[in-house]
Amino acid sequence: MSLDQTANIVKSQTLTRDAFLGGRLTIAQPKTGFRAGLDSVLLGAAVKAETGQLLDLGAGVGTATLVALSHHPALAATLAELEPQALALARENIAGNGFSGRAEALAVDVASPGQARAAAGLAVERYAAVIANPPFFASGQGTPARGAGRAAARQMAPGDLERWARTAAASAAPDGEILFILPAEMLGPVLTAFEARFGAIAVLPFAPRPGAPASRILVRGIKGSRAPLNLLATRSFHSGDGTAFTPEIDAILRGAAPLHW
Repeated sequence: MSLDQTANIVKSQTLTRDAFLGGRLTIAQPKTGFRAGLDSVLLGAAVKAETGQLLDLGAGVGTATLVALSHHPALAATLAELEPQALALARENIAGNGFSGRAEALAVDVASPGQARAAAGLAVERYAAVIANPPFFASGQGTPARGAGRAAARQMAPGDLERWARTAAASAAPDGEILFILPAEMLGPVLTAFEARFGAIAVLPFAPRPGAPASRILVRGIKGSRAPLNLLATRSFHSGDGTAFTPEIDAILRGAAPLHW
């Protein structure tokens, strides 16, 4: 469900208000450019931490965090976002969905040094879960984005994935879970970044349909663990050759169930 509207909060842009989790959430986001969708819902639904603090790095308009908060009533959250328009929409979405008492959005450069992050309000070794949907095109690759906000959301400078993992490690509490969602082709770089800092790494690939190559990966690590890596069986978004989602994915999108993995 979508309702186009304009707002002073995003200059010269048209916003939509989109229903997520079967209408449990309404997310304001720009009509064009980077938009929250399946990746954001999967990321939020994949969070296992049921209590404590959640940190969302590069939170965008806040969809993944709001999904996680919807599944875990005892969870509170901090959203870190640098782009001003996305940050303003994240704050609007927090308030509009009734989460003002459980979430706050901060202006933070995820790749900045620890002192700068602390000055922006990020705590050290505090968060029971740290999630991220990092920019997924390296600079110079993929289709150029329209507008600075969309470009920042989709493009990553060399070394930034390592910096995001470092920020996640510094922010997570002992035994905290770190969870990134990325295109499958970034498996090598994300494993390099994770293996230097986390244990009990689990990789869950997703393919468009059975028999197709994986297109997305969820990668989870545990701070302080020394358990070995676990590569899980690939799951499919769609059944057969059709466009219908599998029962598992459909339940996640409707908010009927979290992601079990």
